Amino acid sequence: MNPQTPAELGIGRQALTLLEAVMVAAAPDEGCALLLGSRDPWRVRRIWPCLNVWEPAAERRRRFALDPREQLLAQKWARARGLTVLGSAHSHPFSEPVPSALDLSLAFTPTLMLILGQGPPAGEPRSLACWWLPEQGSPRRLAWRMDP
Repeated sequence: MNPQTPAELGIGRQALTLLEAVMVAAAPDEGCALLLGSRDPWRVRRIWPCLNVWEPAAERRRRFALDPREQLLAQKWARARGLTVLGSAHSHPFSEPVPSALDLSLAFTPTLMLILGQGPPAGEPRSLACWWLPEQGSPRRLAWRMDP
């Protein structure tokens, strides 16, 4: 395995709490955020909440887009604090936390993708899934743990 490829992901308790709050607040639209942290070890330390700017707005219940200006601001802020943008997070308010074909086609790989979705089965309580999207090949589900 490439040393830049995570075996698992740690997520700080505060970051996890904020991530869930951001995603739930966006419902019934998809919520989105950037993941800021470190690669050695792989750990999400901060969440950068973003607005879903997908157009047309009526499709935001099943689609999301990050504002490129927010991405640049997050990258600059993170770099000044010794952090890195590790990837993104978004919600699937009506489906399981599995990357859609559109999610995969719009992602800049390699990257992490966290998805807060329903179930399985659909309709069950929210479930958070972590995915590694390599430059080539299929997405790989990663184990994650909550860190203090």
